[in-house]
Amino acid sequence: MRPNSISRGHGFFLFIKIAFVTTLIGLIAAAGLLVYLYGTSLPLADTDRNSRLLDSEGQVIATFSAGGKNSIPVPLNAISKDVIDATLAVEDRKFYSHPGFDFKGMARAVLVNLENWKMAQGASTLTQQLARNLYLSHERTWTRKAKEAFYTAQLEMKYSKDEILGMYLNEVYYGHGAYGIEAAAQMYFGKSADKLNLAESALLAGIPKGPTYYSPYNHMKNAKNRQKIVLDSMVETGSITAAEADTAYEQILSLKPESERRSVEAAPYFRDYIRKLAVEKLGIDEKLLEHGGLSIYTTLDMRMQQAAEQSVSKGLKGSSGLETALISMDPRTGYIKAMVGGKNYVENQYNHVFAATRQPGSAFKPIMYLTALDSGEMTSLSMFESRPTLFRYDDDRKTYQPRNFGDKYLGEIDMRRAIAASDNIYAVNTILKIGTEQVISTAHSMGITSKLENVPSLALGVSPVSPYEMAAAYSVIGGGGVQVQPTAILRITDAGGRIIYEAPKPSGKQVVKPAAAYVLTRLMEGVFEEGGTGSRVADLMKRPVAGKSGTTDTDAWMVGFTPELTTAVWVGYDKGKSITATDAHRAAPIFAEYTEEALENVPPKIFPIPEGVVSAYIDPDSGKLATADCPSQRLEVFLKGTEPKEACPGHGGSTKPENTEMLQDGLQANEQEEKKSWWADFKRWLME
Repeated sequence: MRPNSISRGHGFFLFIKIAFVTTLIGLIAAAGLLVYLYGTSLPLADTDRNSRLLDSEGQVIATFSAGGKNSIPVPLNAISKDVIDATLAVEDRKFYSHPGFDFKGMARAVLVNLENWKMAQGASTLTQQLARNLYLSHERTWTRKAKEAFYTAQLEMKYSKDEILGMYLNEVYYGHGAYGIEAAAQMYFGKSADKLNLAESALLAGIPKGPTYYSPYNHMKNAKNRQKIVLDSMVETGSITAAEADTAYEQILSLKPESERRSVEAAPYFRDYIRKLAVEKLGIDEKLLEHGGLSIYTTLDMRMQQAAEQSVSKGLKGSSGLETALISMDPRTGYIKAMVGGKNYVENQYNHVFAATRQPGSAFKPIMYLTALDSGEMTSLSMFESRPTLFRYDDDRKTYQPRNFGDKYLGEIDMRRAIAASDNIYAVNTILKIGTEQVISTAHSMGITSKLENVPSLALGVSPVSPYEMAAAYSVIGGGGVQVQPTAILRITDAGGRIIYEAPKPSGKQVVKPAAAYVLTRLMEGVFEEGGTGSRVADLMKRPVAGKSGTTDTDAWMVGFTPELTTAVWVGYDKGKSITATDAHRAAPIFAEYTEEALENVPPKIFPIPEGVVSAYIDPDSGKLATADCPSQRLEVFLKGTEPKEACPGHGGSTKPENTEMLQDGLQANEQEEKKSWWADFKRWLME
């Protein structure tokens, strides 16, 4: 054999040997890489790093993110098959057969990118898109692309195809803040993802390619063109027939009006309030709040929150530009149970619950009457004449002439009648008798922090306050004269479950006598009885409730409470526009429907009677103790020592106060009362 032939043979075998070793090393390296990837945990997704907001039951209701991300995760079996078929047809037809990469498409993209010497084109599968959405930015660099490949391989190793598809459909962006198919379905069509038809599914499946460009709200023509591409792709994959595609394309879509778009996250105003509390009051860094994996446990009751949102939506139906606020708290603990800061969070993120620019009108009067009762200077039988009156004050240097609504004057009336009818003349007489300074002091002790003007018109609620302050103040009345600090955050834990903040246990301060709070409560119950300003919603209330309405030229209020719940409702316009008579009547129904729905599972209860309360039947005309000869009698309650001592002499009967034996303390007085009152019998039955 010739030397050159030997040399060539030796070279060939050397090449084979090198190729074999190289291949073996490559296989070992690849196997090692696969083992490494399988054994290495995926990084935390951006959504996993976000802090969570939990309700009073410990259920996650929202997350904190800088981008206002709205998402409602749902399982794959809760998504319409048309959505799945449309997404696979237009985004990744070989999803169930490839290992996470479309190698042919990748090779084609690499050639184009090398020609342009930049990342000009990609060929992403659904798994690659998911890896990018979960763990990476959208920058076009080789480094990011390499990381994307690693994360894609890990996803394919650790999850089934169905799991990956479900994760993708819950993560992909559909525009206008909606992440995931459920959020998109709710936002665009007002229905759940499993109820989407073919036309709707094809439209939504086309949006992720360009959420702004293909949004039907922004560019309907572009959206329809993209829908046609999706439908044609479904025909090509055999998911639907050409006839079905044509029918779907011609179908008129029932998009929700853009003005009715709402946040898909629960309690968005409450979420913003918690963010503000955490950052400004508790000193939590905003970056930690958004990406620190904190768990914030709150007092919010989601069932009550849903009742609040539904009541507001129903109560404002048909209104244009009208705004609202509702805040509800437990007067016993101060725990905030529900909060609605406006009509539509998507349109207006301003939380009207804290708008300290609204006049409460007559809703402020109970604070004044509580001051009068607590001072002992007045009782429920104190009389003033309701007639046109010019009041003089400031040592007769100033005058004030209020009017009653509709110029309706009632003559000589007591406090019960004045509260029920919301008489302005009686109210001004009251504040001038007890002094505005005393009323302001009581209001501040009850939780009113806004500045209150030292003028007689304060009695009519001319000084602006917020719904939050009104709810706090009324909670003092409903809570037996105890002021408890409103609370929203119970505790905060870090990503490791360690407690970094815990709210102190509820503790209250007695700011007025319990007996005074109870007497006023009984008077305020009359607001919902015949002749009261809340009587129009009396049929909606199936439990004892006390409250007061308030109406000004620009504001309508209803604030009230049961033993378990205090609620303030405000309705008005942002720009101070005058409200109509129809608008003025919207607050009370919202309050009534919410209260009943929120307490649906709570048995009705009467207001507990504290010590220091006495009761007696009185003659409504004279204000003295009723006798057997009085044609009408009314059971009334008093702070012990302020009850009438004389019997009515005006009906030809004995002047002996025959019912004075009823003037007893607390529960014993209640027992005597219940023997003679059908209403008390009914309330006793409710308590059984």
